[in-house]
Amino acid sequence: MSGTEVIHAAMSNRQPHVALLLPDLRAGGAERVNINLANEFVARGYSVDLLLMRVAGGLRPLLDPRIRVIDLGVKRMRGVLWPLNRYLQETRPQSLLACMWPLTVLAIAARAASNSKTRLVVAEHTTWSAAERSRDRLHSLNLKTTMRLSFPRADGVVTVSQGAADDLAGIAGLARDRVVAIYNPIVGGAKAAVTEETPELLDWATGPHRKVLAVGTLKAIKDYATLLRAFAILRRSVDAKLLILGEGEERGALERLIVDLGISADVCLPGFVTSTEAYYRKADLHVLSSVGEGLPTVIVEALEQGVPVVSTDCPSGPREILDNGRYGALVPVADPDALAWAMQEALTRTHDRAALKARAADFSVDQAADAYLDLLLPDWRHVPGLSEAKR
Repeated sequence: MSGTEVIHAAMSNRQPHVALLLPDLRAGGAERVNINLANEFVARGYSVDLLLMRVAGGLRPLLDPRIRVIDLGVKRMRGVLWPLNRYLQETRPQSLLACMWPLTVLAIAARAASNSKTRLVVAEHTTWSAAERSRDRLHSLNLKTTMRLSFPRADGVVTVSQGAADDLAGIAGLARDRVVAIYNPIVGGAKAAVTEETPELLDWATGPHRKVLAVGTLKAIKDYATLLRAFAILRRSVDAKLLILGEGEERGALERLIVDLGISADVCLPGFVTSTEAYYRKADLHVLSSVGEGLPTVIVEALEQGVPVVSTDCPSGPREILDNGRYGALVPVADPDALAWAMQEALTRTHDRAALKARAADFSVDQAADAYLDLLLPDWRHVPGLSEAKR
């Protein structure tokens, strides 16, 4: 037996240990992405820990029960440093995937403080230059400075689209080839069993009207105000109802705008739901109105169900997913008239739903998991018996 074969034989007798770090399990694209990755890793035979600042949020049922959930028991981001330091010293996972600034920066500091040999990959899920436009200069300077000081010390830096990778390289002062773009793991893969909601209970889901769907947290970057104004224009010529799935700090302002626009009878904001698949299957159109994204999972989820998509051409994911408009309409950001026109056009023409589903397959969990494992566990990735999914 060669030396390499001896090493591989030793590895195959052990279970590689991967950890993922998130704030919590509240609704969000990044949280769903990491749940998909964690489920896939554990299905492939890896030992998986999910570290949370606090065990909270409605996405917990989506987790495979074999994943060990660790509550770091902290309320503020800065409190993560020492519990994470202790975890790395005591548990010593082979690798850690830390997601979303400032957790990414804190994970780098905790590894240094613990003198751990854990391989560390940091991942950002948004296009930060767009996300920071509404922030004050001090916050933006803090983000840029901490990234530039810490990210060069990570073993891998990931973001979710080519556009977001270009953006992050500039902000963090990294060579572009140091930032790896890995499309979000959305389609297929290992999933925990979840009791599905029943959209039939909603007035939106029944009747002859056209069913327009939007999915995402009610926060400023999603710009639902533009969507509501566009929908008010659409209602002048199309019998339609709008359903927005999500919860967040913008609810009050959006509810007031709905009343002001006179569309209360045709708009529903039921809040957060754990599983959105049944709603996509009912929808005639999915709309994304954001002013900034990394790689919006909701667009891929819509395509997976063959649902036509209209999206703002925000930085940076929609154009990549929709292949420059081949798989869905792209309109300027914050333009209600353009968005309304595109929605009307999409609702009145025939779509190749098979082509939409085929495009969604490019964002498979299998492909993304392989790419992440190449960074997280390069020595384990191709060991016989560990690279195949075990379902």
